[in-house]
Amino acid sequence: LNELQALIIERFIPLFDQEARVLYCGDTADKYLYLDEPSLVSVGIDMQKAKHTKLPDIILFNPRKNWLYLIEAVTTHGPIGKKRMYHLEEMLAASECGLIYVTAFLTKADFRKHADHIAWETEVWIAENPSHMIHFNGDRFFGPRK
Repeated sequence: LNELQALIIERFIPLFDQEARVLYCGDTADKYLYLDEPSLVSVGIDMQKAKHTKLPDIILFNPRKNWLYLIEAVTTHGPIGKKRMYHLEEMLAASECGLIYVTAFLTKADFRKHADHIAWETEVWIAENPSHMIHFNGDRFFGPRK
């Protein structure tokens, strides 16, 4: 678990969705730190496509709301951009969950380096200001788009 992933689990979840549980956590160094494959399949993730389309660094699920949080922890690779969002949507085509795309950064300086590449209709969370979100949308605040 890298520092940013730990902060997402320790701070993001308690602040934004205490009912969310981790279904997947992995990164470049260790692709499957935690994998609840039966739950991933049950929420509509095509595991065959997931093997070809890199899973986001963290996947959370709120069963009551039926929301999936797809979180990229930007430490080496980039944020959820338009192309990345398209690939994730393709992988989740069979899912009936509301999808929430979140790009997480350790600092505002890290965010500024990648801001131009973040897709609309996504969220940004910065660990150094954990109680705030940046909403890359115009019609609503936090929540799925479907």
